[in-house]
Amino acid sequence: MITIYHNTRCRKSREGLEMVKNSGQDYRVREYLKVPLTEEEISALIEKLNISPIQLVRKNEKIWKENYKDKDLSDRELIAIMAKNPRLIQRPVVENQEKAVIGRPPSTIEEIL
Repeated sequence: MITIYHNTRCRKSREGLEMVKNSGQDYRVREYLKVPLTEEEISALIEKLNISPIQLVRKNEKIWKENYKDKDLSDRELIAIMAKNPRLIQRPVVENQEKAVIGRPPSTIEEIL
């Protein structure tokens, strides 16, 4: 089963969702702004992505620039910040049983479909 962490207002996320739909595979959509991820879910996703937490952060978001940009934050702190502020999570993220990818550019989604 494919899961796409989706933001309906994001063009790249909508493109990613179309790719997942067109793959013919079973999938589910998680609108993570409506149903935020827990710290545990974010940690598991980061592990599947094989990245550090800072790489999942959208650094151009106003909330990041105003509150966190110049702070020296630990991985745990970054995960907690993303759990409290889901808008800071890169989008879309698509995962299968084994791995996950950030769909920027959307063509990276093909790696796991």
